[in-house]
Amino acid sequence: MSKIRTPPSRKSDLLPRGEEGGSRLYQQLARKLFDQLVSGQYAVGDRLPPERDLAIDNGVSRPTVREAIIALEVQGLVEVRVGSGAYVVRIPGQSDRPGFHVTAFELTEARLAVEGEAAALAAAQISDAEADELDRLVRQIARENQRQGDADEADRAFHMLIARATRNAALIDMIEKLWEMRASSPDTRLLLSKARSAKVQPVVEEHQAVAEAIRSRDPARARSAMRMHLAAVLDHLLFATEEAAVEEARKAARSTRARFSATGLN
Repeated sequence: MSKIRTPPSRKSDLLPRGEEGGSRLYQQLARKLFDQLVSGQYAVGDRLPPERDLAIDNGVSRPTVREAIIALEVQGLVEVRVGSGAYVVRIPGQSDRPGFHVTAFELTEARLAVEGEAAALAAAQISDAEADELDRLVRQIARENQRQGDADEADRAFHMLIARATRNAALIDMIEKLWEMRASSPDTRLLLSKARSAKVQPVVEEHQAVAEAIRSRDPARARSAMRMHLAAVLDHLLFATEEAAVEEARKAARSTRARFSATGLN
Protein backbone atom coordinates (compact mmCIF):
# COMPACT_ATOMS: atom_id res chain seq x y z
CA MET A 1 0.00 0.00 0.00
CA SER A 2 1.40 3.38 -0.97
CA LYS A 3 2.00 5.93 1.71
CA ILE A 4 -0.43 8.86 1.74
CA ARG A 5 1.44 12.15 1.73
CA THR A 6 -0.15 14.88 3.84
CA PRO A 7 0.61 18.49 2.95
CA PRO A 8 2.12 20.46 5.84
CA SER A 9 -0.30 22.68 7.68
CA ARG A 10 2.03 25.66 8.00
CA LYS A 11 2.78 28.08 5.19
CA SER A 12 6.24 26.69 4.45
CA ASP A 13 8.84 24.45 6.05
CA LEU A 14 11.45 26.79 4.59
CA LEU A 15 10.51 29.90 6.55
CA PRO A 16 12.04 30.16 10.03
CA ARG A 17 10.09 32.37 12.41
CA GLY A 18 10.63 36.05 11.64
CA GLU A 19 12.15 35.51 8.18
CA GLU A 20 9.03 35.80 6.02
CA GLY A 21 10.37 39.07 4.60
CA GLY A 22 13.74 37.59 3.56
CA SER A 23 14.80 35.81 0.40
CA ARG A 24 12.33 34.32 -2.03
CA LEU A 25 11.04 30.81 -1.28
CA TYR A 26 12.69 29.32 -4.35
CA GLN A 27 16.06 30.64 -3.12
CA GLN A 28 15.49 29.11 0.30
CA LEU A 29 14.62 25.76 -1.26
CA ALA A 30 17.63 25.97 -3.61
CA ARG A 31 19.89 26.66 -0.62
CA LYS A 32 18.38 23.72 1.24
CA LEU A 33 19.03 21.38 -1.70
CA PHE A 34 22.49 22.93 -2.12
CA ASP A 35 23.31 22.15 1.54
CA GLN A 36 22.03 18.60 1.09
CA LEU A 37 24.39 18.14 -1.86
CA VAL A 38 27.33 19.49 0.16
CA SER A 39 26.50 17.22 3.12
CA GLY A 40 26.59 14.09 0.97
CA GLN A 41 22.86 13.35 1.11
CA TYR A 42 23.00 12.85 -2.66
CA ALA A 43 25.73 11.45 -4.88
CA VAL A 44 26.52 12.16 -8.50
CA GLY A 45 23.97 10.29 -10.59
CA ASP A 46 21.26 10.33 -7.91
CA ARG A 47 17.84 11.63 -8.84
CA LEU A 48 16.32 14.34 -6.69
CA PRO A 49 12.83 13.68 -5.28
CA PRO A 50 9.97 14.31 -7.74
CA GLU A 51 8.78 17.88 -8.06
CA ARG A 52 5.43 17.07 -6.44
CA ASP A 53 7.13 15.49 -3.40
CA LEU A 54 9.48 18.44 -2.95
CA ALA A 55 6.52 20.80 -3.09
CA ILE A 56 4.54 18.86 -0.46
CA ASP A 57 7.49 18.19 1.86
CA ASN A 58 8.52 21.85 1.88
CA GLY A 59 5.08 23.43 1.84
CA VAL A 60 5.69 25.37 -1.38
CA SER A 61 4.17 25.51 -4.85
CA ARG A 62 5.38 23.60 -7.87
CA PRO A 63 6.54 26.81 -9.58
CA THR A 64 8.74 27.47 -6.52
CA VAL A 65 10.26 24.00 -6.83
CA ARG A 66 10.80 24.52 -10.54
CA GLU A 67 12.60 27.81 -9.96
CA ALA A 68 14.84 26.20 -7.33
CA ILE A 69 15.77 23.33 -9.65
CA ILE A 70 16.50 25.77 -12.47
CA ALA A 71 18.79 27.75 -10.14
CA LEU A 72 20.77 24.57 -9.44
CA GLU A 73 20.73 23.60 -13.12
CA VAL A 74 22.17 26.96 -14.17
CA GLN A 75 25.05 26.39 -11.72
CA GLY A 76 25.79 22.99 -13.26
CA LEU A 77 24.80 21.01 -10.16
CA VAL A 78 21.86 19.08 -11.60
CA GLU A 79 20.67 18.03 -15.04
CA VAL A 80 16.96 17.96 -15.81
CA ARG A 81 16.14 15.03 -18.06
CA VAL A 82 12.85 15.43 -19.86
CA GLY A 83 10.24 13.03 -18.56
CA SER A 84 12.58 11.60 -15.92
CA GLY A 85 13.55 14.21 -13.36
CA ALA A 86 16.54 16.15 -12.00
CA TYR A 87 19.82 14.25 -11.58
CA VAL A 88 22.92 15.30 -9.65
CA VAL A 89 25.88 15.93 -11.95
CA ARG A 90 28.23 17.78 -9.59
CA ILE A 91 28.70 18.04 -5.83
CA PRO A 92 29.58 21.58 -4.68
CA GLY A 93 32.30 22.22 -2.12
CA GLN A 94 31.87 23.63 1.36
CA SER A 95 33.24 26.99 0.22
CA ASP A 96 30.88 27.27 -2.75
CA ARG A 97 27.88 29.54 -2.51
CA PRO A 98 24.69 29.22 -4.55
CA GLY A 99 24.21 32.17 -6.88
CA PHE A 100 20.82 33.51 -7.93
CA HIS A 101 19.54 35.62 -10.79
CA VAL A 102 16.10 36.96 -11.55
CA THR A 103 13.86 34.10 -12.66
CA ALA A 104 11.35 34.05 -15.50
CA PHE A 105 8.52 33.86 -12.95
CA GLU A 106 9.79 36.88 -11.00
CA LEU A 107 10.34 38.83 -14.19
CA THR A 108 6.85 38.10 -15.50
CA GLU A 109 5.29 39.03 -12.15
CA ALA A 110 7.09 42.37 -12.32
CA ARG A 111 6.00 42.89 -15.92
CA LEU A 112 2.41 42.11 -14.95
CA ALA A 113 2.48 44.86 -12.31
CA VAL A 114 4.29 47.47 -14.41
CA GLU A 115 3.03 46.81 -17.93
CA GLY A 116 -0.58 46.54 -16.88
CA GLU A 117 -0.49 50.14 -15.71
CA ALA A 118 1.55 51.14 -18.76
CA ALA A 119 -1.16 49.77 -21.03
CA ALA A 120 -3.80 51.77 -19.16
CA LEU A 121 -1.80 54.98 -19.52
CA ALA A 122 -0.99 54.25 -23.17
CA ALA A 123 -4.71 53.89 -23.92
CA ALA A 124 -5.20 57.50 -22.90
CA GLN A 125 -2.15 58.81 -24.79
CA ILE A 126 -1.56 56.71 -27.92
CA SER A 127 -1.78 58.25 -31.38
CA ASP A 128 -3.60 56.69 -34.31
CA ALA A 129 -0.26 56.07 -36.05
CA GLU A 130 1.07 54.22 -33.00
CA ALA A 131 -2.11 52.14 -32.78
CA ASP A 132 -1.65 51.21 -36.45
CA GLU A 133 1.94 50.20 -35.66
CA LEU A 134 0.71 47.94 -32.83
CA ASP A 135 -1.51 46.14 -35.34
CA ARG A 136 1.44 45.75 -37.72
CA LEU A 137 3.56 44.27 -34.93
CA VAL A 138 0.82 41.76 -34.09
CA ARG A 139 0.99 40.58 -37.70
CA GLN A 140 4.79 40.40 -37.44
CA ILE A 141 4.51 38.27 -34.28
CA ALA A 142 2.33 35.86 -36.26
CA ARG A 143 4.96 35.67 -39.02
CA GLU A 144 7.76 35.05 -36.51
CA ASN A 145 5.73 32.24 -34.95
CA GLN A 146 5.37 30.57 -38.34
CA ARG A 147 9.15 30.50 -38.70
CA GLN A 148 9.22 28.50 -35.42
CA GLY A 149 12.41 30.13 -34.28
CA ASP A 150 13.23 31.73 -30.95
CA ALA A 151 13.20 35.31 -32.22
CA ASP A 152 11.12 37.74 -30.18
CA GLU A 153 11.93 41.03 -31.88
CA ALA A 154 8.30 41.79 -32.71
CA ASP A 155 7.14 40.83 -29.21
CA ARG A 156 9.66 43.17 -27.59
CA ALA A 157 8.89 45.95 -30.10
CA PHE A 158 5.16 45.58 -29.33
CA HIS A 159 5.64 46.03 -25.59
CA MET A 160 8.18 48.82 -25.98
CA LEU A 161 5.83 50.74 -28.29
CA ILE A 162 3.17 50.59 -25.57
CA ALA A 163 5.77 51.84 -23.07
CA ARG A 164 6.64 54.81 -25.30
CA ALA A 165 2.95 55.57 -25.80
CA THR A 166 2.66 56.28 -22.06
CA ARG A 167 4.74 59.47 -22.61
CA ASN A 168 6.38 58.64 -19.27
CA ALA A 169 10.18 58.40 -19.33
CA ALA A 170 10.36 56.49 -16.05
CA LEU A 171 7.98 53.78 -17.28
CA ILE A 172 9.81 53.53 -20.59
CA ASP A 173 13.12 53.01 -18.75
CA MET A 174 11.61 50.46 -16.33
CA ILE A 175 10.07 48.34 -19.08
CA GLU A 176 13.22 48.48 -21.17
CA LYS A 177 15.24 47.26 -18.18
CA LEU A 178 12.79 44.39 -17.60
CA TRP A 179 13.33 43.25 -21.18
CA GLU A 180 17.10 43.59 -20.76
CA MET A 181 16.90 41.38 -17.65
CA ARG A 182 14.91 38.87 -19.68
CA ALA A 183 17.85 38.57 -22.06
CA SER A 184 20.67 38.67 -19.48
CA SER A 185 19.51 36.43 -16.62
CA PRO A 186 20.77 32.82 -17.04
CA ASP A 187 17.84 31.45 -15.03
CA THR A 188 15.34 33.29 -17.21
CA ARG A 189 17.06 32.33 -20.46
CA LEU A 190 17.06 28.67 -19.45
CA LEU A 191 13.34 28.51 -18.73
CA LEU A 192 12.49 30.51 -21.85
CA SER A 193 14.61 28.07 -23.87
CA LYS A 194 12.63 25.20 -22.36
CA ALA A 195 9.43 26.99 -23.28
CA ARG A 196 10.57 27.47 -26.87
CA SER A 197 11.52 23.77 -27.06
CA ALA A 198 7.98 23.00 -25.89
CA LYS A 199 6.62 25.09 -28.81
CA VAL A 200 5.45 27.85 -26.47
CA GLN A 201 5.32 31.05 -28.54
CA PRO A 202 3.87 34.55 -28.12
CA VAL A 203 0.10 34.16 -28.46
CA VAL A 204 -1.13 36.32 -31.33
CA GLU A 205 -4.71 36.54 -30.02
CA GLU A 206 -3.54 37.88 -26.65
CA HIS A 207 -1.47 40.61 -28.29
CA GLN A 208 -4.36 41.45 -30.61
CA ALA A 209 -6.67 41.83 -27.60
CA VAL A 210 -4.18 44.23 -25.99
CA ALA A 211 -3.86 46.25 -29.21
CA GLU A 212 -7.63 46.50 -29.63
CA ALA A 213 -8.12 47.52 -26.01
CA ILE A 214 -5.53 50.29 -26.30
CA ARG A 215 -7.01 51.50 -29.60
CA SER A 216 -10.42 51.72 -27.87
CA ARG A 217 -8.90 54.43 -25.60
CA ASP A 218 -10.32 52.55 -22.59
CA PRO A 219 -7.64 52.43 -19.82
CA ALA A 220 -9.48 49.84 -17.70
CA ARG A 221 -9.94 47.53 -20.67
CA ALA A 222 -6.30 47.96 -21.71
CA ARG A 223 -5.04 47.24 -18.19
CA SER A 224 -7.19 44.09 -18.01
CA ALA A 225 -6.07 42.85 -21.43
CA MET A 226 -2.37 43.29 -20.61
CA ARG A 227 -2.70 41.63 -17.21
CA MET A 228 -4.60 38.70 -18.73
CA HIS A 229 -1.86 38.34 -21.36
CA LEU A 230 0.98 38.30 -18.83
CA ALA A 231 -0.93 36.00 -16.46
CA ALA A 232 -1.22 33.59 -19.38
CA VAL A 233 2.56 33.90 -19.92
CA LEU A 234 3.05 32.71 -16.34
CA ASP A 235 0.86 29.69 -17.08
CA HIS A 236 2.81 28.94 -20.27
CA LEU A 237 6.10 29.01 -18.33
CA LEU A 238 4.71 26.77 -15.60
CA PHE A 239 3.72 24.05 -18.04
CA ALA A 240 6.66 24.42 -20.41
CA THR A 241 8.52 21.43 -19.02
CA GLU A 242 5.45 19.19 -19.10
CA GLU A 243 4.80 20.15 -22.72
CA ALA A 244 8.45 19.48 -23.52
CA ALA A 245 8.10 16.02 -22.01
CA VAL A 246 5.11 15.27 -24.23
CA GLU A 247 7.04 16.38 -27.32
CA GLU A 248 10.03 14.25 -26.30
CA ALA A 249 7.76 11.22 -25.98
CA ARG A 250 6.34 11.89 -29.44
CA LYS A 251 9.84 12.10 -30.91
CA ALA A 252 10.78 8.81 -29.26
CA ALA A 253 7.65 7.15 -30.64
CA ARG A 254 8.38 8.44 -34.15
CA SER A 255 11.96 7.17 -33.90
CA THR A 256 10.77 3.73 -32.81
CA ARG A 257 8.29 3.52 -35.67
CA ALA A 258 11.02 4.54 -38.12
CA ARG A 259 13.35 1.79 -36.88
CA PHE A 260 10.66 -0.85 -37.18
CA SER A 261 9.73 0.46 -40.63
CA ALA A 262 13.35 0.21 -41.76
CA THR A 263 13.55 -3.43 -40.65
CA GLY A 264 10.21 -4.34 -42.20
CA LEU A 265 8.67 -5.33 -38.85
CA ASN A 266 5.67 -3.00 -38.88
